[in-house]
Amino acid sequence: MSQQPFSRPGAYDLSALKRPASSSTPAGPPVAQSGGQPAGQSASTAGGGTAYSVSADEQNFQAVLEASMTAPVLLVFFSPSRMPESAQLAADMQTLSDEFEGRFLVGLVDVEAVPQIAQAMQIPSIPFVVAVVDGRPMPLFQDVAPIDQLRPALTQVAQQLTTQGITGRHQPRSTVVVDEEGVPAADPRYAAAQDALEEGDIDRAVAEYQKLVDANPADAEAAAGLAMAKLLQRTQGVDLQAARRAAADAPDDLDAQIMVADLDMLGGHVEDAFARLVEVVRRTSGDERTKARDHLVTLFGAVGNDDPRVLRGRQNLASALF
Repeated sequence: MSQQPFSRPGAYDLSALKRPASSSTPAGPPVAQSGGQPAGQSASTAGGGTAYSVSADEQNFQAVLEASMTAPVLLVFFSPSRMPESAQLAADMQTLSDEFEGRFLVGLVDVEAVPQIAQAMQIPSIPFVVAVVDGRPMPLFQDVAPIDQLRPALTQVAQQLTTQGITGRHQPRSTVVVDEEGVPAADPRYAAAQDALEEGDIDRAVAEYQKLVDANPADAEAAAGLAMAKLLQRTQGVDLQAARRAAADAPDDLDAQIMVADLDMLGGHVEDAFARLVEVVRRTSGDERTKARDHLVTLFGAVGNDDPRVLRGRQNLASALF
């Protein structure tokens, strides 16, 4: 790794981090091997982990580096006793990691607790921040800076990475955040969409969830929220009994069958909705079969792919298709 000093956040040359046209073995110094623990499971030494930060140790460091294959990782090397200001820098980077909503994963390395990591990464001084993209490290800056300087600096880094086609985002860590009373706190990313739903503004909820999905297509929770919001949007003002009569009178009317399936979903009859569309897939072909299948897959997403009803529904769909 280059030993070039970076005195303060400012103008960065990140051209060396541009994604190669073809994959190759990540370059960089040797690192400790993972003991199998997923990145993001240990609490932060700098004051508790957040959705997009993790305390790095020997067990999870390799996994933290591997997370850079999804989106950039910023490694923050600090020492609470030798330089308390560096611990404040680490805490500020944690705060900013949540503000950037997965654009970076911040890996916090307390060099007193895990000196071997700093040695392996050839860290010349404390504090030190290293950007890692696709497993390849590059020094970013080397000094304490207030959060008001860090924020625009990281914004600049994100913009440069975007121009180089590096646009991935990390998923939030599985750690559940609780409030002072121990109640799980709502994820602020979904607040605007959820507020819209509570206010009955379905169109705005769809728009808010769509923004989240556009920003991070891998966000399964946002995708599920979007699917459910669109379900509410499609069924607004529809009379259930009239829809059921229409579907019974015209069993080959695909739109009528889809509408009843949607209404069954809203009524909590998830398996009935799945079964109806599986049967439509079974007895149709061509464009109609494709439309029914795609709509069923959308309903799977609204429920959640880990739900046992979805697992059974997928099995039934596969049987109907093949």
